[in-house]
Amino acid sequence: MTDVRKVSASAGAEWLLGGFGLLRKAPGGLIATGLAFGLISAIPMLFVALSPALVVALQLLIVLATPVLMGGFVHAVREVDQGRAASPAHLLEGFRGGRTASLVALVVPQIAFGIVAMLLLVMMIGMEQLQALVAAMEQAQAQTTPDPALFAGLPAGRLLLWTLIVVALAVVTYFYTFVAAPQIMFEGRAAFAAMGRSFRACVRNLPAMVVFFLLLLLVAVLMGVASQLVSMVLGVFVGMLLAAWIAQIVLIAVLMPVVVGALYTAWQQVLAPAGGVPAAQSTAAGIEL
Repeated sequence: MTDVRKVSASAGAEWLLGGFGLLRKAPGGLIATGLAFGLISAIPMLFVALSPALVVALQLLIVLATPVLMGGFVHAVREVDQGRAASPAHLLEGFRGGRTASLVALVVPQIAFGIVAMLLLVMMIGMEQLQALVAAMEQAQAQTTPDPALFAGLPAGRLLLWTLIVVALAVVTYFYTFVAAPQIMFEGRAAFAAMGRSFRACVRNLPAMVVFFLLLLLVAVLMGVASQLVSMVLGVFVGMLLAAWIAQIVLIAVLMPVVVGALYTAWQQVLAPAGGVPAAQSTAAGIEL
């Protein structure tokens, strides 16, 4: 871990404050970028009533495009940090300079996580119990007041244990991608090299990561409550379904610049070269093990 700088636990708070600071520096450009990101992410939901197969295909495309768009978002944040303007057009920066393949590869830990989580679920619960759980949930959804007896006999203890294991695995998975995008965008690192350094950075600075996660959770909850209030007010005028969709997009538009600004700040503190990265070197080298 010699290439990873160690910071204090309080750095986790500094990362989040850095995200808010960058948002205050250019609220218009970053919120517009977050809005564009949210609208792109919500595209599959516009086709729910038309074709479930199309929705699945669009969701797959969004999953693959999201890390590339995140790379562009990181670029927009750096533009603000260096005194320039941010715009939604910066989301396309990840598709330029040979970075696309490396950014798309950042979905590999997520795919692995999904496979492991499903295998653990089958191994710990069993197919028969899973089928019973699905049937109970379907019946509960059809009832105004779900009957607790529907879930009697289900392995609640094993389900709880599986949930705890999955949460732990999700955190570890996030470690691999937390500060990977800035390395690909600004240092020209290959995908798996960037993910390896990201994981080492998170492990070495675990206290800071804990502080960051706790504060981010608090911020997300508070913003979520505000989003719900907006949704309730809008629902009176445009209907609850459309209001909920609008409120979700607005939440993403505000929260994403903070999150991306925070991980950009974290990268600067723990991984960025001390002398900075010349613009000419900011191209990815492709996917390498």
